Amino acid sequence: MSASGIGFDNDKYLREQTAAITDRVKKFDNKLYLEFGGKLCADYHAARVLPGYDPNVKIRLLQQLKDKIEIVLAIFAGDIEKGRVRGDFGITYDAATFKLIDDLRKWKLDISSVVITRFANQPSAVIFKNKLERRGVKVCLHYPIEGYATNIDHVVSEEGFGKNDFIVTKKPIVVVTAPGPNSGKLSVCLSQLYHENKRGINAGYAKFETFPIWNLPLKHPVNVAYEAATADILDFNLVDPFHLAKYNETAVNYNRDVESFPILKLMLTRIVDKAASRIVYNSPTDMGVNRAGFGIIDDKAVREASRQELIRRYFRYNQEYVLGIEKKETVDRVAMLMEEMGVKVIDRPVVAIARKTGEEAEKKGKGFAGIYCGAALQLKDGRVITGKNSQIMHAAASLVINSLKQLANIPDEILLISPQILNQINNLKEKILQGEPESLDLEEALIALSISATTNHTAEIAMKKLIDLRGCEMHMTHIPTPGDDVGLKMIGVNITTDGKFSSHNLFVT
Repeated sequence: MSASGIGFDNDKYLREQTAAITDRVKKFDNKLYLEFGGKLCADYHAARVLPGYDPNVKIRLLQQLKDKIEIVLAIFAGDIEKGRVRGDFGITYDAATFKLIDDLRKWKLDISSVVITRFANQPSAVIFKNKLERRGVKVCLHYPIEGYATNIDHVVSEEGFGKNDFIVTKKPIVVVTAPGPNSGKLSVCLSQLYHENKRGINAGYAKFETFPIWNLPLKHPVNVAYEAATADILDFNLVDPFHLAKYNETAVNYNRDVESFPILKLMLTRIVDKAASRIVYNSPTDMGVNRAGFGIIDDKAVREASRQELIRRYFRYNQEYVLGIEKKETVDRVAMLMEEMGVKVIDRPVVAIARKTGEEAEKKGKGFAGIYCGAALQLKDGRVITGKNSQIMHAAASLVINSLKQLANIPDEILLISPQILNQINNLKEKILQGEPESLDLEEALIALSISATTNHTAEIAMKKLIDLRGCEMHMTHIPTPGDDVGLKMIGVNITTDGKFSSHNLFVT
């Protein structure tokens, strides 16, 4: 294992990936629809399991190909209507679409069109469409197709793909991406191939998806961590049987691609001009242009990082189960994967320390009527800092303040937040807003710290150390309150919890 713990080389990956995509587009009439799976921006799952991986390396890839690509974004109308939430950001898919467009613009990339898939005049989807169009974003509509995808005669016809809007594109590579899974990216690509071939253009299709990594073993921790990440949608990895039969080579894919391949291959055959010279896909792996495996430079570091991700996923699903969001079967599925890999929750160093901190606080506690919560955070130099809740601060706020003191070498007895500021916040809450007398959550503590920093140079030094907490590992015995959750997301720590409620109240602000 490398001394730095780095397991992934971004530059090597970019060279490999750029070459694979440019080579694939040459096999068609210089027109390739590239289905982009996973997260385009801020791919923190990849960064966690491939230490050293730049969460925005795919953006860098697109920048390298900027002159050859344009981007189309697909979103399922049903997700807009249901208000589906993207777990990593805690925002709905329509808001995630707006965010993705804004993020791409910051990187000097732009969305040429947004496609609303399976559009059936859902009221929320209509409002979403209006918002985009009135901000100058082109919107195309794709409709539900009866019998998709098994009734190929109907799907590949004027009553199927033919009734969808044709997305006019000018560049040779069209990247089709989405704010989340099951948004209809494949259908968009196939619909475009149908329309392109009707216009005499021998366009092609390929798939870009980081995970599972096809040239790693089926039970490699990286691939198992991906299986855990998709346990909620019942995805699982398997050896690509078509690839094995054709080439006598083992390649890893996932169930939905393998299950849909025969129909997809038949559909591609129906769509294209049979007289045209073109590439033939013999397996789902053939369709991919994925080169992430070639960027791994330290397998031991990657294996350990992936085992840690398994534990994080278990805690996340368990918390969502307690909150009524997730199914028990999802939690059990990840627990089974952990058992297969010989991984236990206490293999995450901050877990036992957070639990011990909470237990010690309860033993020593006097005059505090609430539930005792413990928290622990591991700094990048290996030191573990602890925090607990009190009448002044939530456990998350206490932990972050303690961590900043350690990073800035500030003695524990020095106050970073002025007592006068704390008093004014309490006055605002209780006397003016007539709320409950509650201790500061993390979001409030960060605001109070920034105010203190205007007159307290020590607080200013501590506040500047917040950036050093990004990517650190943290565990809490209890579920963060909304204010703690907001603060933790802003700081960017990898938080897990034991899934216990921090209050007896059903309504928590």
